[in-house]
Amino acid sequence: MQAQAPGSSARGWSAALGTLAAYVALTKPRVIELLLITTIPTMFLAARGMPSLSLVAATLVGGAGAAGAANTLNQYLEHDIDAVMNRTRRRPIVTGRITPRAALVFGLVLGAGSLTWMWFVVNPPSAMWTASAILIYVVGYTMILKRRTPQNIVWGGAAGCMPVVIGWSAVTGGISWEAVLLFGVVFFWTPPHYWPLSMKFRRDYAAAGVPMLPVVAADTKVAREMIAYTVAMIACSLLLVPVGGMTWVYAAVAAALGAWFLWLCIALLRRARDPQHPPLRAMTVFHGSITYLTLLSVAVAVDVFLPL
Repeated sequence: MQAQAPGSSARGWSAALGTLAAYVALTKPRVIELLLITTIPTMFLAARGMPSLSLVAATLVGGAGAAGAANTLNQYLEHDIDAVMNRTRRRPIVTGRITPRAALVFGLVLGAGSLTWMWFVVNPPSAMWTASAILIYVVGYTMILKRRTPQNIVWGGAAGCMPVVIGWSAVTGGISWEAVLLFGVVFFWTPPHYWPLSMKFRRDYAAAGVPMLPVVAADTKVAREMIAYTVAMIACSLLLVPVGGMTWVYAAVAAALGAWFLWLCIALLRRARDPQHPPLRAMTVFHGSITYLTLLSVAVAVDVFLPL
């Protein structure tokens, strides 16, 4: 028997781990994390308390798998764009760590597996909403909208709102006005969340031929639309108080967070209007949007247990 070369086993493990990391990168774990942040509080609200931990775990596993599948198929369909953009040129398909065919197979298998899991382990309504989320993101956003309209993220972003619907239906088997309002919060949050990122990387999007709104419109127009969407987002968050029977604690937190994020968007508009052209600091709004959604989700989850 031929002796194994020193270090070959270590190199084999290193290669295997590298491949595994590449497949994980295809799923965009940071995006999945943000999606799941809205799922758990929604399930708490739907249950009016602590839902079954096994149900929460099953919903998160299925939801993460479905989101990972959608993100993988997105990268498969957009690897030509990713190769042009500095922000995405190190993604696994572009660098050759994963072949397009392997990514396609992985995305389809992961999607089928997650939908099967949701159907049999959670419930059929949640599985159908999960399938809708994948279709909206992969077909609606990636294949139809993204390269054709500056409003791509507005309508395609509906896929990112689906975790609240999935979480609610996982607990109740249906949908109610509370779920609709939470959907509205995330729907109207998406443009002021994503457009600042597009402002920072507008040259990338322009080079790739993707007509994100900050690429084709003036910064002042983008900022004004962000303010309009933020006002609608705040309205949905506050309507949850009477509709969902939330306490004054949630109402105060939602109002304060909404006012703070609105101020960030207004400050962006003021900088865009300034004739001296100061830095836009768009990423301040981007990071602020993540903070807003995270803290609002925490407020929803905590409010359910307050004896007020």
